Amino acid sequence: MTGSRLLGTGSALPDRIVTNAELAARVETSDEWIVERTGIRQRHVAGEGETTATLATAAARAALADAGVEASSIGLIVLATATPDNTFPATATKVQAALGCNGGIAFDVAAVCSGFLYALSVADSMLRTGMAKRALVIGAETFSRILDWEDRTTCVLFGDGAGAVVLEAPSGESQGKDAPGILGTRLHADGAQHDLLYVDGGPSTTQTTGHVRMKGREVFRHAVVNLSDVLKEVLEETGVSADEIDWVVPHQANARILDATAKKLGIAPEKVVVTVDRHANTSAASVPLALDVARKDGRIKPGDLVMLEAMGGGFTWGASLIRL
Repeated sequence: MTGSRLLGTGSALPDRIVTNAELAARVETSDEWIVERTGIRQRHVAGEGETTATLATAAARAALADAGVEASSIGLIVLATATPDNTFPATATKVQAALGCNGGIAFDVAAVCSGFLYALSVADSMLRTGMAKRALVIGAETFSRILDWEDRTTCVLFGDGAGAVVLEAPSGESQGKDAPGILGTRLHADGAQHDLLYVDGGPSTTQTTGHVRMKGREVFRHAVVNLSDVLKEVLEETGVSADEIDWVVPHQANARILDATAKKLGIAPEKVVVTVDRHANTSAASVPLALDVARKDGRIKPGDLVMLEAMGGGFTWGASLIRL
């Protein structure tokens, strides 16, 4: 049976834009160096009063408006983030309170850059079993607050933002790859690769937040292999060929990873949605933010077959195929 239907999307970005030139005045780097190696030209950075919860709430409101449904109809909120407002309670509960849809289910998912795909899969499974009729799935981050702004290898890569989708439980009637809904999802993790991308702190170890640490070359190598493999898994599961896909909406980590993954699968570059140049790597917000951009600018249309994919710290990775 086809899974939950996507009714609407929304996104939110902080007001402040930080260009490569501004970073070059702070650390030893240059606009040319950053663009050549990552494709990033600018990023949004949260300012005073802008938090993961406020960005998530704004994205959720935009998604609800796009779907044409009331917040009161939402019985489930799953929020993917690596930068929650507090250690606890879950940031999802703050969003729930802000939207005024209290009484349902609300919790966070921590899978870093793959977080939105993990959250999407969890929400879809819960909707299929009748735990709720409609859900908000949100990816939201304020990664700028866990960056070491003296580390030029990481501080140039990340930005802040949020993206959200409204899902509705499947009706039980729609089946097959031509029906709208989530057609298939595959998720993976490999904790043995923990030390390649992590934050060097935490409440149970140092009682501090810490900063992002990354071994970029190793992450790049794993990303291309893992992403191409999981995309093949989803295609095999759903009985869809790569040339049937209308759009790929990947995690926006690095333009070179996007190019290499598409090439490995034989997917035309013009079918890949790219926003990394404007937003940088927004971790769990990356996929829903790019999806919303491509829907709002008219590229992704109703009926299109869209592949979502991401890999992040953990390592975690996954892909999901959706008929809009």
